[in-house]
Amino acid sequence: MDTITYLRAFIKDRNVASVTPTSCACVKKLCSDINFEETDLIIEYGPGTGVFSDFLLKNMKTDSRLILIEKNKDFGSILRSKIDDPRVMVVNDSAENVLETLRACKESQADYIISGIPFIMIKDELKQKILYNTHRALKAGGKFLVYQTCFQTDSHLKVHLKKYFPIVETRFEVRNIPPMRLYEAVK
Repeated sequence: MDTITYLRAFIKDRNVASVTPTSCACVKKLCSDINFEETDLIIEYGPGTGVFSDFLLKNMKTDSRLILIEKNKDFGSILRSKIDDPRVMVVNDSAENVLETLRACKESQADYIISGIPFIMIKDELKQKILYNTHRALKAGGKFLVYQTCFQTDSHLKVHLKKYFPIVETRFEVRNIPPMRLYEAVK
């Protein structure tokens, strides 16, 4: 069902990055950088149908919070009907408004922000605003964990991340369709 949902969304919405949900292998590899015992707040940009969200909720503390920022209204509805957990807040908005979302959720800064939004398809001005606000939304030492298709060059996103984050590392996950490039940017 998820693949069909993603395919329909991909055809209708240019902000949807993939025709399939992210693989379990990719989710686990990207989330291996999260210290769940020390985490109070995680934000996810573009959670789609909640593949990462499910994994995060299984590993988060009972008093941690998860804010899901989903621009696609269909995916937002799916998330609201699928996830019944008091730790979760689903917000239909765009990632550039993360600071307003934090204020609305009565939070100040996040430990981690996860993103699968297609940065290669975002205009430069909006990309810079998202990255600037993401940096501001993270605590000192917080991490921005990003997964992007390997079809883009490493320098595309890495160059932009380095404008805001002093440490940016990349790796790959080939057990995904399509293969993914994973970024860890530390504030």
